Amino acid sequence: MSKEVVVSGIRSTGYLHLGNYFGAIQNYVKMQDEHNCYFFVADYHSLTTHPDPKDLRQNVYRVVAENVASGLDPEKVALYAQSDIPEIPELYLMLNMLAYKGELEKVPTFKDKVRLQPENVNAGLLTYPVLMAADILIHRAVKVPVGKDQEQHLEMARNFANRFNTRYGADFFPEPQVYRSNQDTVKILSLDGNGKMSKSENVNATIYLSDEDDVIRKKIMKAKTDAGPTEPNAEMPDYIRNLFVLMQVSSAPEVTAKFTADYNNCNIRYGDMKKQLAEDMANFVRPIRERAAELQQDHAAIQRILKDGAEKARASSAATIAEARKMIGINYY
Repeated sequence: MSKEVVVSGIRSTGYLHLGNYFGAIQNYVKMQDEHNCYFFVADYHSLTTHPDPKDLRQNVYRVVAENVASGLDPEKVALYAQSDIPEIPELYLMLNMLAYKGELEKVPTFKDKVRLQPENVNAGLLTYPVLMAADILIHRAVKVPVGKDQEQHLEMARNFANRFNTRYGADFFPEPQVYRSNQDTVKILSLDGNGKMSKSENVNATIYLSDEDDVIRKKIMKAKTDAGPTEPNAEMPDYIRNLFVLMQVSSAPEVTAKFTADYNNCNIRYGDMKKQLAEDMANFVRPIRERAAELQQDHAAIQRILKDGAEKARASSAATIAEARKMIGINYY
C-alpha cells in the first residue's frame, strides 16, 4: 500500500527553538517512517520581509542542519529548498487566477502583517496563502502538519484545489487535511510567561537549538516564577506548568516526580528546580547544537542534502505540473 503524502515547510528566517522542535520537528521525525514526506525550507516565503541577500544562504543551511541534527533523515524524506522547485511558482501562478482579492484581504495573518509593517504591504504578503497552497498541492499532499494559526491557510488550499477541480473538470487535487499526531504535541511557552516561544519576540525568554550551555542556564534561571502554592495540589499557573513541561521532556522521570511532589506539598524551591532544569536542558540541547554546527561547516554535505531532496521533489512536482497544464489547455505541441 502506498504511503500518504505529507508536506510541511519552515521559513528560513530566525533561529529554531524548543517550540519548533517539540511543535514540528519532533513530529517530522515520527512521520518519516510512516509517510511519503516532503519537507522544505520556505525561502521564497521569507522574501516578503526582504532579508539581506548575504544572509539567505547561511539561514537556509542552518535550518537544514538543525532539522537533520534533530533527527530528520534526508535518506527517508525529500528535504529541499522551496526555490529549487520551479514548478512551485508555476502552480502558484495558476492558483492566483483562482484566488480573489477580497478573500485574501480578510485573512487574519495578512491583517496582522499590515498592522505590524504598514510600510511593506507587498503582493507576496497578500498572496501568501496561495503560495502555501502551491507548496502543498504540487505534491498532491493529503496531510499537512500545521498549527492553529495556519489552519485557515490550509482551508484556503482546499478551496483552491476544489476550484481548480471544478473549473477543469476532474478530481485532480486532493483536499489536504490537518495532520494530527497520535500523541499530543508538546506546547512550549516563553520563559517570561507571555505566549509561545518565538524566533524574534523575546530572545531572552526563548531557548534556541543553537544556544550555548551557559546561555541556557542563564535563561532558565531568569524564568518567571512566583511565591509558590499556598494550598496542597493547587493548580499551576501557565508559566509554572511550562517549567514542568520543560522538565518532563529533558529530565529523568524521578526528577520530575520529585519536584512535582514538592509543588503539590507546598514546599517547592524554585531555585533548586531551575538549577536542575538548566543542567538537564543544556544536556538535551548540546548534541543537537554540536551536530548542527558541524553540519553547517560542511557546505558540501548540506548542498548534497538539498540537491538530493530537490531531485525527489521535482520528480513529484513535474508530474503534477504536466497534468495541470494539460487540464488547463497549456499544451500546444
